[in-house]
Amino acid sequence: MTKRTEIATLGEFGLIRHLTKKITLTNESSLKGVGDDAAVLDYGNKQTLVTTDLLLEGIHFDLSYVPLKHLGYKAAAVNFSDIYAMNGRPKQITVSIGVSKRFGVEDLDELYGGLQLACSIYGVDIVGGDTSASLTGLTISITCIGEGEKDKIVYRSGAKDTDLICVSGDLGAAYMGLQLLEREKQAFTGDTNFVPDFGGKEYLLERQLKPEARKDVIQMLDEAGIIPTAMIDVSDGLSSELLHIAKESAAGCRIYEERIPIDFQTASMAEQFGMNLVTAALNGGEDYELLFTVPLGMYEQAAALKGIHIIGHITAPGLGAYMIGRDGGEVKLLAQGWSAV
Repeated sequence: MTKRTEIATLGEFGLIRHLTKKITLTNESSLKGVGDDAAVLDYGNKQTLVTTDLLLEGIHFDLSYVPLKHLGYKAAAVNFSDIYAMNGRPKQITVSIGVSKRFGVEDLDELYGGLQLACSIYGVDIVGGDTSASLTGLTISITCIGEGEKDKIVYRSGAKDTDLICVSGDLGAAYMGLQLLEREKQAFTGDTNFVPDFGGKEYLLERQLKPEARKDVIQMLDEAGIIPTAMIDVSDGLSSELLHIAKESAAGCRIYEERIPIDFQTASMAEQFGMNLVTAALNGGEDYELLFTVPLGMYEQAAALKGIHIIGHITAPGLGAYMIGRDGGEVKLLAQGWSAV
């Protein structure tokens, strides 16, 4: 039987000490981490970037199929992604959690194991946070602090008419991974011999359960001497993110259906579910790829980047935001963000 230690046996401060005792600081800018009233960070001449993300059980994740270690990893990675989307480098995070009596110390060890694994891979320090009791399950709030060079930070608002629209990786896989997990959850009836049908769909599961922030793309752009005119990460879906760039840049855009990058497993799963593949790619979300624009004159440099796809171009604002279908028809792009429940 797996050992379970009640959180109450440690108390709040004992729990904080337990969860953070193995944390070591690796960045020179991390002067003081966990253990005081505030972390102390020193960035010298660089600009500081800060982002915060809140994850709620039952809204953002379902622990019936999301392992706690994967959840910790994902919670960290999605925050790193926001810093990379500014052409910055994540350096520190603070982690705050709300936990109910349903969880034991070993459960939180798993969660923190995932957090620390992500931090070790991306070179980020955990420098503080908070814990609280919760009546509604598990809540995770992470604030990520990063640094960026003053003349290289990229905003959503810099896209100009004729700029090329580029995206990394492929789209829709995380959404199809979620649909697969939900299908198997519905099929599970409590039978201890139940085996989920995930054969051949490992990529989709990984994209949903353990997404990676595109640090490699930022490094590749830097090595190529490319500073995007605008950039955002694809967390809410390609359509929503394009509309953010268009709105903030006071511009329009055109993308082409045939150029949207989609993995074979994503296409296969969409066919099984009888779902529109392009809709999944446009509105699925949680891909955490980087969507960015570059000047038209940099076409050859952008086209040479490994794993980067040129999917369209920025237009004058009065022309709106549309996708050009394979038949040449225009489909208006719509935001599909979250709504209150």
